[in-house]
Amino acid sequence: MTWTAPEVTLPDGPLTGEDRPMLEGFLAWHRALLRHKCAGLTGEQLAQRSVPPSNLSLLGLVRHMAKVERRWFREQIAGQQLEPMYDPSLGKDADFEYLDPARAQADYERLLEECRLAEEVLAGASYEDTIESRMGTMSVRAVVVHMIEEYAQHSGHADLLRECVDGMTDK
Repeated sequence: MTWTAPEVTLPDGPLTGEDRPMLEGFLAWHRALLRHKCAGLTGEQLAQRSVPPSNLSLLGLVRHMAKVERRWFREQIAGQQLEPMYDPSLGKDADFEYLDPARAQADYERLLEECRLAEEVLAGASYEDTIESRMGTMSVRAVVVHMIEEYAQHSGHADLLRECVDGMTDK
């Protein structure tokens, strides 16, 4: 049987109050939105590069965001020393370039796991903590805002990719 990305319900989050619950609510919503845009598609459909000459696909976005979640939360904030998610010899775009539709479920589940692990790291961090990044010194709060921006940017890509794959515009 062919795996199909599951349906996803978008969570509600607070729209008033302290910034931490609001920011983490928006991050949770954007994480769910990317998966929502994949819902109902097979691995083959997720891997389809539907907007040539771009190398983007929905599966590539899933793989990319798993890598980004790992980098910012586990490696940067928690300081964990982890092996690269994708073979560095394949280049910095391996998450987009080297897709295997047969591994779509594993890639999807990897994103879920990286989000879960990121939430654990974030729960133990203060928004006032800082990290050093290629952008300079950043607070944990700034990392959360950056992740919301990263997901929002890629959700726009996902809208176009999904419409080209199956005509769906309400995902």
